[in-house]
Amino acid sequence: MKNIYLLLICITCLSSCQKEKVDLIVINSNSYTVNSTFEIAEAFAIKEGKFIAIGSTKDIQKKYQSKKIIDAKQQTIVPGLIDAHCHFYRMGLQQQKVNLEGTKSYDDVLEKLVEFQKEKNTSYITGRGWDQNDWDVKEFPTKEKLDELFPTIPVAIRRVDGHALLVNQAALNLTKITNETRVSGGEIIKKNGKITGVLIDAAMDYIKIPEASKEEAVKGLLAAQDICFSYGLTTVDDAGLDRETIELIDAMQKKGTLKMRVYAMISGDKQSQIDYYLNKGIYKTNYLNVRSFKVYGDGALGSRGAAMRKSYTDRANHFGALIYAPERYQEIAKQIAASEFQMNTHAIGDSANTWLIETYNNVLKNKQNRRWRIEHAQIISPEDFKNFHNILPSVQPTHATSDMYWAKDRIGKERMKGAYAFKDLLTNYGKVALGTDFPVEKVNPFLTFYAATVRKDLNNFPENGFQMENALTREETLKGMTIWAAYSNFEENEKGSIEVGKFADFVILNQDIMTTEDKNLPKTKVVATYVNGENVYEIK
Repeated sequence: MKNIYLLLICITCLSSCQKEKVDLIVINSNSYTVNSTFEIAEAFAIKEGKFIAIGSTKDIQKKYQSKKIIDAKQQTIVPGLIDAHCHFYRMGLQQQKVNLEGTKSYDDVLEKLVEFQKEKNTSYITGRGWDQNDWDVKEFPTKEKLDELFPTIPVAIRRVDGHALLVNQAALNLTKITNETRVSGGEIIKKNGKITGVLIDAAMDYIKIPEASKEEAVKGLLAAQDICFSYGLTTVDDAGLDRETIELIDAMQKKGTLKMRVYAMISGDKQSQIDYYLNKGIYKTNYLNVRSFKVYGDGALGSRGAAMRKSYTDRANHFGALIYAPERYQEIAKQIAASEFQMNTHAIGDSANTWLIETYNNVLKNKQNRRWRIEHAQIISPEDFKNFHNILPSVQPTHATSDMYWAKDRIGKERMKGAYAFKDLLTNYGKVALGTDFPVEKVNPFLTFYAATVRKDLNNFPENGFQMENALTREETLKGMTIWAAYSNFEENEKGSIEVGKFADFVILNQDIMTTEDKNLPKTKVVATYVNGENVYEIK
């Protein structure tokens, strides 16, 4: 009997010794791998920050051992989520400024400004988030009340979309703006011949808001990271960063203080910056990818800055505007086309989209796999959809459910047929990259999932969904937030799915977003977020 016990001990020891030691094992899960066949897996093993095996709980436990084992208890797991278009750094800085999101009137805005100044006592008040379309009086505000409340302290507050700025006279006094000032690519709004304080697009460049200090920048990046991890985001595509910020992100990532993966779109508004990075070449680490330029084509629909082919329906003889002269886009595109860099251009209006699509196709001359992106692709003329065959659409589903209340008034019934047309864009290119454009919209990617698939607001409006012919399926939407977003960044071989050899970025959810009722989708919570197999967020 003694010999039998010894034999069993030896067999157990031998079996254990034959198992490969790994850093983490996850078992008993409902994991959507988002691989080529969209398989569901029970378990996986992680070693040195990467997935090394995916399979059944039984097989993984038979072959691998670890001091860290997560029993998922049938909870749903998805690959680390990717926001394909956002403003990560800007959102972080916003945490240190007055937040005007959700304000229901101009008086509400003013009240928040007064409260903010009492608490912070800053020498220059800045903030973001007001939207006159959410007010009873759906008109741009004017600066008179701002001037009364803040006669000597400059105030500059951005509209929610970032394409309009309200300033007071103290801020205007620091500029050279007069009634005679003319702006190309923007507008200085006037009323009865007087400057109202609202500046659109290029006109905002006259306002010199103080730059954030390095301490504020670091604090902002860390704040943004905490928020994003809490929503399961493990990669963010920051749409428009300057060199200084990119280098700060890189330094923080190398120190290990910033663990968020960043696809950095270099701001293309300065020729010197374009020249610098084209000479430097693509820069890539496991956490930072610098290989694209973000260019602004036009403004936003909400502030009537989007460039339209015909006049706005609710403002006669107004067409919005391109930010630059048409020839400038050709110059930039030719320069980038001669490199390996990607060009990602903001285009909202049908005129902007037509011009950028034509410019892209002319300079690329049918070169394949360049993955140049149109960011937003919001209003497309019918004949332009087919021209997306070699242009990747990067869209933000919550823009549709935010704009649906008033968009038809802006552009009319006919143009609405080609607006927020995510399914049509998917059909023509074969993929769509999905994001939020936060802080223009909320960070929460499950609102993206809901808007893309259900196309309603949180009050179940409209009853049958908004232009449901362009809704995406749940599988398409999850792909757009993972593997297709990774593809749009040239990163599909390292992230975007739970597959052997890829970074071990994954998210545990409190419900199955692929099967739960529509109404439950916005209630989805992140239980835990992992980057490189390391727990970076856990629900409290």
